[in-house]
Amino acid sequence: MSTDPVLTALLVEDDARLAALTADYLGGHGVVVTRAGDGPAGLQEALRHRYDVVLLDLMLPGKDGLDVCRELRAHSDVPVIVLTARGEEADRVMGLDLGADDYLSKPFSPRELLARIRALVRRARGKVGPPIQTLQVGVLILDPGSRRATVRGQEIPLTGYEFSLLYALASRAGRVLSREQLIELAGGSAEEAFDRSVDVHVSRLRQKLGDDSKNPRMLKTVRGAGYLLAAEPE
Repeated sequence: MSTDPVLTALLVEDDARLAALTADYLGGHGVVVTRAGDGPAGLQEALRHRYDVVLLDLMLPGKDGLDVCRELRAHSDVPVIVLTARGEEADRVMGLDLGADDYLSKPFSPRELLARIRALVRRARGKVGPPIQTLQVGVLILDPGSRRATVRGQEIPLTGYEFSLLYALASRAGRVLSREQLIELAGGSAEEAFDRSVDVHVSRLRQKLGDDSKNPRMLKTVRGAGYLLAAEPE
């Protein structure tokens, strides 16, 4: 018998058959699923109740999934996994750029979806790996217990994945980390290392940290190698 804690998920999907099959599989593995069949209903439900994760289709009636993601992220830091039949990299990157934490292309394996849900929720709850300590790098302070990040005393709103990514960089400040290393340290999927979604997350982190995207002082790009968080920000 599984000892995993019960999780709650909101599935926003207009394909009733796919939604039923997905909810049935997840329900049999400890995930209580609430379903919404269109964009407006999904957004309303996501803002009304606190879920462990939101599973969001992109092509939705009433309100596009990208718009739902944008509006949801403006009010909530709930982990979001985009489920999309759109195969274009630009669509996946746009979803991540709007605040999604992960994506899965259709048709997908329910088993893989379950694994991603569990990994994402663990990250959001700060339960990945051994206990980690508060870090300070210059004006940046990261508290893994509360999942809070502050710059010069001002709290910076981060998603669970963004916090994990920034913590990985901060714990190795001054060292260059490749995309593959960052994916592994932040607990993401290997697939992300190849579609450059790390670049999107780094870009969002720079915006939130107030770092100049053209001439960053904190989160720097090392061409052909990866990224580093400056040990002594300029």
